[in-house]
Amino acid sequence: MTIFEAIVIAIIEGITEFLPISSTGHMIIASSFMGIAKDDFTKLFEIAIQLGAILSVIVLYFKKFFPLNHWKFYVKLLIAVVPALVLGYIFDDKIDALLESPLTVSITMLVGGFILIFIDSLFKTHTIEKEEDISYTRAFVIGIWQCIAMIPGISRSASSIIGGMQQKLTRSLAAEFSFFLAVPTMAAATGYKLLKAFKETPELLTTKSNLVLLGVGNVVAFIVAMLAIRFFIGFLQKHGFRFFGWYRVVVGLILLTLIYTGHLK
Repeated sequence: MTIFEAIVIAIIEGITEFLPISSTGHMIIASSFMGIAKDDFTKLFEIAIQLGAILSVIVLYFKKFFPLNHWKFYVKLLIAVVPALVLGYIFDDKIDALLESPLTVSITMLVGGFILIFIDSLFKTHTIEKEEDISYTRAFVIGIWQCIAMIPGISRSASSIIGGMQQKLTRSLAAEFSFFLAVPTMAAATGYKLLKAFKETPELLTTKSNLVLLGVGNVVAFIVAMLAIRFFIGFLQKHGFRFFGWYRVVVGLILLTLIYTGHLK
């Protein structure tokens, strides 16, 4: 992986991580086009730069995360992240295998797109407008919804936002809770992958050039993710999810065409 390739993938991560269009799916496709998709370091890089994206959420919502007396907020996040931790650990190897499949991404992009096109019509009743009103049960259900995103191309953001709206959260609150939930979810997933890599393939994390790429990737992902989050909340309040749904459908169709014609493998 070159510096240029690292920056491209990090920009894609920063833009797409918190939008309901699948960061993993976009990074898989980008790395496939650049011919580095099956490289072990690329797979690790695409997960490790999530730390930069996580930091952007903490910085933007600093006051939300660090009044330590607000213990119920932390409990809700802990409850919501449990399903992903358990299922992620159980199906780790199968998830890794799916990460190499552009076909899986193209299909899930299509399916998720059609859902987003109609989600505003499916969930019209929004009675929960503040995080304080989200019950522990609702938080757990949203956490279960988030697990659908273990299939590449589904989008962690999309699945948890849909879960939030199904649980009567407003669009903006569902998006914000999705951002909050991303912090423990992505931190746990990234930490696990880094620890696993350090034990099994330590050279991936000890090579100077790789460390430089990881540093650059995280900085770029952090900056771009901050801009993407600010854009998304404002856009969502005005326009809803339909645009993102049609975007996913178009991208999914393009990917299927490229795979069918042999331009993408």
